[in-house]
Order: sequence, then structure tokens, then C-alpha cells
Amino acid sequence: MDILFLIGGIAVVILGANWLVDGASAIAKKLGISDIVVGLTIVAFGTSAPELTVNIFSALKGSTDIAIGNVLGSNISNILLILGITCLINPVEILTATKWKEIPFSLLAVLVMGIVSNDVLIDGANSNFISMIDGFILLSFMTIFMVYTFEMARRQSNAVPVDIYTTTEGSGSQISLIKAIFFIGLGLLALFFGGKYLVEGAVSIAKILGMSEKVIGLTIIAIGTSLPELATSAVAAYKKKSDIAVGNIVGSNIFNVFFVLGTTSVITPIPFDSSVNFDIGVAMIASILLFVTTVTFRKQKIDRVEGLIFLSIYTGYIAFSIMG
Repeated sequence: MDILFLIGGIAVVILGANWLVDGASAIAKKLGISDIVVGLTIVAFGTSAPELTVNIFSALKGSTDIAIGNVLGSNISNILLILGITCLINPVEILTATKWKEIPFSLLAVLVMGIVSNDVLIDGANSNFISMIDGFILLSFMTIFMVYTFEMARRQSNAVPVDIYTTTEGSGSQISLIKAIFFIGLGLLALFFGGKYLVEGAVSIAKILGMSEKVIGLTIIAIGTSLPELATSAVAAYKKKSDIAVGNIVGSNIFNVFFVLGTTSVITPIPFDSSVNFDIGVAMIASILLFVTTVTFRKQKIDRVEGLIFLSIYTGYIAFSIMG
């Protein structure tokens, strides 16, 4: 029954994010909001909605290891697993702006997370907590990133984002207002109940298998909540829109730390186990590896060989996490 809760919860959360984006996109179109703004806001939120939902329920339930593990695990899997798979579908080209601005910003996100989490090391405090103040700091960085993306969108007004939630025909505008509101309501309900049962199932499975909640968050939940990013990036790579595939992954990593973790810690302080610094280190290494790969290997491109390297590193990391 617990495994059904876990799998069913992941499926319902992803469906909920899909419905929420469909409804919100339709309303945005009716209000005359451009595709690029919809892509940078609604779609960005939609792909991170599963992580946000799981984190809020985990924190409120007291399962904060799942909340931390989910964010870090998602960020690690986004680069090493999802980008690795994406590169196998089609070699991925990296835009200059992505290489020199967005990838370093995603590394900054992990670095800031490490700083606000380690109160004992940084401030000499008695315990480590990601506090409400830390949450507002993370959200302020999110605001900076959104200002940057909107400015970039303004300069590249002809760019149109590709995503798995809306068709290139602009189907969102064809949905009636009543139907759009229904989709939003249905999506929110699905996110609520899916997140609730996903966390309950994960906690129960962790107890049965004798695994820590952190490991469950880093592995099963992280991979499950990253499925929207996988679908988006795989479709983009198949359509040879590799800049969108990489942008989706890097943007999601930034969103996960600054918005998801920031929002969660504003709602409730999150205790931080120092052992998670290892996983923060892995997330940093993954971001650095992504940057170094784009600079030192084949110019502006990550090919299938690098994709296999990413997947091999991820396999080793998962094996170490489970066995450790």
C-alpha cells in the first residue's frame, strides 16, 4: 500500500502541475500576456511545483530530511541524470548566455544554500537551521534571477519557449475561462493530495526498508518530482531545441533552491543535518562539471560521450547514497 501511495502520489503531483499550467497559461493568454513571460513564470513554476508541494508537506510533517533531500536530489539528477539522458537523444548545444550567466548562477544557488544551512560552521551556533530569514534571503536571490530573465526576454522578444504543457499552436487561448479556472482548481487539489500521500508513502517505505528519509528524498522522490524536467528536456532535445533543454534544467535548479527551499523555510524553519554537506558538494561538483564541460570539451556542445559520463557519475552517487 505504501508503494502505491508513493507511485500514485508522484503521478498525481505531476498531473496536478500539468493541469495548473494549462489553466494558468490559458488565463494568461486571455489577459494578453506574452508567451515568453508565460514560459518564464507559469511553466517555470509548473516544473518545480512537484518539488514545492513535496517540500511543504515534508516540512509540515516534520520530515525535513525529505525536504532537503528532495531539493538537492532533484538538482543533482537534473544535471547528471536528465541532462545525461538528453545528451544521448541529441548532443546539446549551450548558448553563451547560459554558459557564462545561468550555469554560474545555478552554482551560486548551491553555494548560498550551503552558507545559509551551516549555522554552526559559519556563525558558531548550537545547531543548523534554514530559518525564515534565510528563506527570505533565498527568495531575494530568486527575485534577482527573475529580473534578469525578464530583461533577457525583453531583449530577445522573438524567442518563444517550448514546453510539454502547451502546444506550439497556442492551445491555451482556446480553453474557455470556466475550463481554465476548473483546471487550476483541479491542479491545486491534485498537488495537495498527491503531495500528501507521496510524503506519507515515502516515510513509511523508509521505515520499512530501514533507509533514512534523506536517502528516500535524494533518490526516489527526487527522481519522481524531476519527471516534468525530464519530459520537457527530452522533447526539446528531440526537436533539436537544445538551448531550451539546458535552460529548463539550469532554470529548474535555480528555482528549486531559491524559490522551493526559500518558500518552505519561510513557512517553517528546516533543521539541517551536517552530513548533507556531502550532497551539497556533489551538487556543486555537478554544476562545475557542467560548466567545465561546456568550456573545455567540444566547443559550446555536450555530446553523447559526456552524457554517458554524467550518467555514470550519477549511478555511482546513487549507489553510494543507498549503501552509505
